[in-house]
Amino acid sequence: MIYKIAAHSDVGIVKKTNQDSVLVKIAQTNHGKVCLCVVCDGMGGLADGELASATVIREFDQWFINKLPGLLETPEFPMDELRVQWDDLVMRQNKKLAKYASGIGTRMGTTVVAFLVVDDKYYIMNIGDSRAYMVSDAIYQLTKDQTYVQYEMDLGHLTWEQAQTHPQRNVLLQCVGASDEIHPDYFVGDANPDTTFILCSDGFRHVISPDEIYEKFRPELLENEDIILQNIVSLVELNKSRKEVDNISAAVIRTCREG
Repeated sequence: MIYKIAAHSDVGIVKKTNQDSVLVKIAQTNHGKVCLCVVCDGMGGLADGELASATVIREFDQWFINKLPGLLETPEFPMDELRVQWDDLVMRQNKKLAKYASGIGTRMGTTVVAFLVVDDKYYIMNIGDSRAYMVSDAIYQLTKDQTYVQYEMDLGHLTWEQAQTHPQRNVLLQCVGASDEIHPDYFVGDANPDTTFILCSDGFRHVISPDEIYEKFRPELLENEDIILQNIVSLVELNKSRKEVDNISAAVIRTCREG
């Protein structure tokens, strides 16, 4: 498997700082090419959210360099050990950010959506309301938001339509740095060739529809990384024209057959 990848992050039309952070890593290994992508959406006053998201991104970068090679030594990739390592990573960062924030009298945190492809399988960890999508014959949301309105929807207390305009629609149930406990969700599936995967902060998808995302990221359209980047920027600018107030970030991975 080979990958065509592009990412873009925009401060948006309101905020003074960009509190989103994005990481993309590719390496040739004994399991073929592996790909890691992480999107974090920070929150907190002034530069606090930016610090929170950047700190977690840096830890995933170090994990890719120092820890992933050990997981790739076995013929079959150890999903259970991946969960142990990712759980440990985010729990350590949760304590670290909370301790730092307490010391300066503030609160900070970040969402995390992490995506790893090994041996034609994808592994996703999600905390908060950044999202992962898959585009093939249609668009599929791979993650579930850890938000108050999603929880109420799951209980049958809110419809999807009611959730879109609910005054608490942006309330997170947990995030790294501002939660007493962290309970990541994990998702596993097949990473087939000729498929597009999208990771994004919530600012990327508030005011555009899944159909609009699908039309820009259908795999057959994404012949090269320049086109992928152009289409990401096009949707970012569409968000801004519709007065999206948040930072806006997305990373897009197009899987391809080798040869």
